[in-house]
Amino acid sequence: MTEMHLIRSKAAEAAEDRGSNISGNPTMGDLIAARFQRRDLLQGALAVAAIAATVSPIALARAARAQANATPSFHFKEVAAGSDDKHYVAQGYHADILIRWGDPVLPGAPPFDPTNQTAAAQARQFGYNNDFLGYFPLDGSRRGLLVVNHEYTNEELMFPGLGRQDARDPKKQTVPFPKMTKEIAEVEMMAHGGSVLEIARGADGKWSVVPESRYARRITAETDMELTGPAAGVERMRTGYDPSGRKVRGMLNNCAGGTTPWGTWLTCEENVNGYFFGKLEDHHPEARNYKRMGIPGNWQNWGAYHDRFDIWKEPNEANRFGWIVEIDPFDPASTPKKRTALGRFKHEGAAGIINRDGRYVVYSGDDERFDYVYKFVTEARVDPQNRDANRDILDRGTLSVARYDADGSGRWLPLVFGHGPLTEANGFRSQADVVIEARRAADLLGATKMDRPEDVDANPKTDKVYVMLTNNSRRTAEQVNPANPRANNRFGHIIEMIPDGRDHASEKFVWEILVKCGDPSIAEVGATFSSATTEDGWFGMPDNCAVDNMGRLWIATDGNQPSRTGRSDGLWAMETEGEARRTSKHFFRGPSGGEICGPCFTPDDETLFLAIQHPGEADDDDPNAKPASYEEPSTRWPDFNPAMPPRPSIVVVTKRGGGKIAS
Repeated sequence: MTEMHLIRSKAAEAAEDRGSNISGNPTMGDLIAARFQRRDLLQGALAVAAIAATVSPIALARAARAQANATPSFHFKEVAAGSDDKHYVAQGYHADILIRWGDPVLPGAPPFDPTNQTAAAQARQFGYNNDFLGYFPLDGSRRGLLVVNHEYTNEELMFPGLGRQDARDPKKQTVPFPKMTKEIAEVEMMAHGGSVLEIARGADGKWSVVPESRYARRITAETDMELTGPAAGVERMRTGYDPSGRKVRGMLNNCAGGTTPWGTWLTCEENVNGYFFGKLEDHHPEARNYKRMGIPGNWQNWGAYHDRFDIWKEPNEANRFGWIVEIDPFDPASTPKKRTALGRFKHEGAAGIINRDGRYVVYSGDDERFDYVYKFVTEARVDPQNRDANRDILDRGTLSVARYDADGSGRWLPLVFGHGPLTEANGFRSQADVVIEARRAADLLGATKMDRPEDVDANPKTDKVYVMLTNNSRRTAEQVNPANPRANNRFGHIIEMIPDGRDHASEKFVWEILVKCGDPSIAEVGATFSSATTEDGWFGMPDNCAVDNMGRLWIATDGNQPSRTGRSDGLWAMETEGEARRTSKHFFRGPSGGEICGPCFTPDDETLFLAIQHPGEADDDDPNAKPASYEEPSTRWPDFNPAMPPRPSIVVVTKRGGGKIAS
């Protein structure tokens, strides 16, 4: 994403694309070049003969076994690509608004008044920029709990007359945050975190939020949480507020996530660096650690009102963010737990799968240019008969980082204190240091630098694992090669991985590029969608993904704009098996400025939930586009009321007349 546009989400995108990884580890571009040079000479077909030339017969046999578990194809008439102020869904489907920013969640929530918003009101209302969604059945696929991440805030779209507050172009603005106040900052803090909603499908087939539900919950930047696992209680986690190092207030920048088979919600803290300001001296013990995480980011000025966000005043507070948080949605009085065994970095996704031996495996990407893909394997096995037995299963296990080799094989490298370079000689005194500085530990192990790994999901039908690599605008002309021919890679690609023997706990895997994204009609883009993909079916910037209950892959995007791709962000269905492999079809199109997040299905696949965040942003690559603001957004979706700003919302998709989605 461009670094010249400093709207909040674009500042975050720029930071993700900047990269703080200065290690000499090989990049994904280096490996793609080494592995696939012959393939792209065959016009990008990735033909079997080319595969055989670069992948061992053993790897081919493994891939063939996985391919044998074919999944059904998608059946629907595509929605046209394009961009305007509305949303569109494939013919034959309803796409209804379930809940919007400011709608009531907790009993006693006041009516939404965007001209007079308060922290107290926002703490009881639906938060801003909804991202990950997870569904927990209460009555099968007709009633359940929907959990929602609230990632960040766009103050210029939320508050009248405020405009962009995080711009720091010294030529244009000498005073950062010129109109921010403590009251506005605290509304933002209450708009972060997450929501738990009870939802039900009526006799008419329409879904609605159950009012006054006993399960309803709002989690914010101030909610009490517990730190667990190897980093809990260590000196580096202790603050003036919490001398024990075991309690923390709130979660921040919660992007993607996952749900566990024992009925908990995993929510991932991503760009936590942006919430801290201040400065540490170069010799401070945390200086190297914070530099690797991009701390302080100075995107928010909360530290002006709350000392814990000023690293000069509370230098350990930032270590308490950047984790995967586990929450019990069935108990609104339960304490969320930050599971430190899963490592600290800019988490995007926590998709899990029960391994063949009963252990639980969580995959996660570190969403920054040239950072890594991780997995965590629990020490204990999941007990399907005893929910309580799984309560702390994520506190013990092995965290690993991926190395992708040029021959199509790969290896998971364990991040374990005392192994290899993870010793006191390199500044690690315990496993707590390893997980707090997981990025630096991965650097030392020689992990493969990736192009912004975002969501990662595992398919239980095939055991394939899909990694969304959104883009890398910093790739230089010197890195161009036949297999990865795009300097300034703006469109991203998707990696498909197959664990050795279909054992997700194995240290070995094989990998393949499923598709390189972008417009296949432009030769220099180098996209590799199948020839059956229509002009509406291709996309750029894959971000979130989901595997439905039939084993089919769905891709949600972030960054498609008229000036980049001639289309808005949306949801695409991606064929992964057989002759149709790499064929993409356009199912849902979002409103202008809106990112599509969190695709989630009910168990019967008859309902699809989608999160639409930051509708109303401007096309920031268009030099003629006006900056978006509360007064002049690019859309007033979903209300289209001149008295209402654009509102991040959840959309619920069902088939007219009933039936499974895309079948």
